[in-house]
Amino acid sequence: MKIVILGAGQVGSSLAEHLAREANDITVVDRSSTVLRELQDRLDLRTIAGHCAHPDVLENAGGADADMIVAVTDSDEVNMIACQAAWTLFHTPTKIARVRAASYLNHPELAGGESSALPIDVIISPEQLVTNHIVRLIEHPGALQVVDFAGGRIQMVGVRAMAGAPAVGQRIASIGIRLPGVNMRIAAIFRDGRNIKPEGSVVIEDGDEVFFLVAPSQVDMLTAEFRQTDKPYRHIMIAGGGNIGMRLAKRLEGQYKVKLIEWDRKRANYLNEVLRKTMILLGDAADEELLREENIGEMDVFVALTNRGEANILSAMLAKRMGARKAMALVNRSGHSQIIEGGLVDIAISPQEITLGALLTRVRRGDIAAVHSMRKGSAEAIEAIAHGDRKTSKVVGRRIEDLKLPPGIRFSALVRGEEVIIVHHDTVIEPEDHVIVFVADKRKLPEVERMFQVKVTFI
Repeated sequence: MKIVILGAGQVGSSLAEHLAREANDITVVDRSSTVLRELQDRLDLRTIAGHCAHPDVLENAGGADADMIVAVTDSDEVNMIACQAAWTLFHTPTKIARVRAASYLNHPELAGGESSALPIDVIISPEQLVTNHIVRLIEHPGALQVVDFAGGRIQMVGVRAMAGAPAVGQRIASIGIRLPGVNMRIAAIFRDGRNIKPEGSVVIEDGDEVFFLVAPSQVDMLTAEFRQTDKPYRHIMIAGGGNIGMRLAKRLEGQYKVKLIEWDRKRANYLNEVLRKTMILLGDAADEELLREENIGEMDVFVALTNRGEANILSAMLAKRMGARKAMALVNRSGHSQIIEGGLVDIAISPQEITLGALLTRVRRGDIAAVHSMRKGSAEAIEAIAHGDRKTSKVVGRRIEDLKLPPGIRFSALVRGEEVIIVHHDTVIEPEDHVIVFVADKRKLPEVERMFQVKVTFI
């Protein structure tokens, strides 16, 4: 696939890195020659220095025969105009734009295809995606990651097993015996970084990272099997009143007691006007005296969301040390999340990894309905649609046990119409089934994509 990526920031660079390693023809456009040079030194791709919305730059980047334009610069307006130019000049089939401003997002009629005011096929809002991610973590205490499939009818949840929990020290098969009413499937287990095939005879150990699929209403019940019971959260403290902090407070303030710390007085005054039930505090989230005065030890969750990743890590570590039950930090570098998570910071939140999943959903070969980056980007969970018949497809009409799946790839559930089916060895895949697949090593993704591609005889 020929893809032009506009913007070589964190999201653009991460996307380019993923796609260049999967045999795509990638061109990256950015104003900074230095950033482009560093990118080209590491990856097999083309780079063009220039303004991302200028027609001559788009033409030089290969826009005339590109399959897709992905505009992820720091400017909403540049991203939208670039998509308009790509459609007007080249009729580029797929146009994706990152848009941050709520003012645009509140008017979906502006974009959504060639017939709308702006010919943008997909709008990606990092702030909205990150907010949704954090809300799900707060709704499900104990979870490391919660992602939706089949329009939210089934969720994949990652948890870290703790000694003393019912399932720890027990075989996987025993979970179904204890919880006969729970329809679930363990998709993957990681032990000391190694992928363990989750067969019924495998014994869950303390520290195992377990990923399972289950209905949303049963997430907490199953999470309690792997961890000592986590009480529901009530008190939330947010550090940083930027776009994400404000969105999160708005989403939470009706159900939780929320405090928000913002250092800028003008911004704090604005937040005080738009957030009706959130207590706004003026100050530095790394100020021990302020945290002590605001009873940090009584907070169920402290989440640091400023635009400074290192400051988020430090304030989250401080809050945890001072008694906060759970500490989360927004990090700007994906490498930081692997280093700090599980220590004094419980959960590291990487906007580029979360945004990447939404982008990859549109880029993967085959018919892919959803993509989620798992385990800090080292694994992926996808929802792939099976087309064709037994003659034209490698999966349709076949039982799960008859598929020659590479190690680390696990078919975990099917969505058939309105029905969600947890798969077993004798489950047969039918045409148009949505198959939820966990890929423990994302380098195996091309093999999964090939499995869901139909032969040319399919009509």
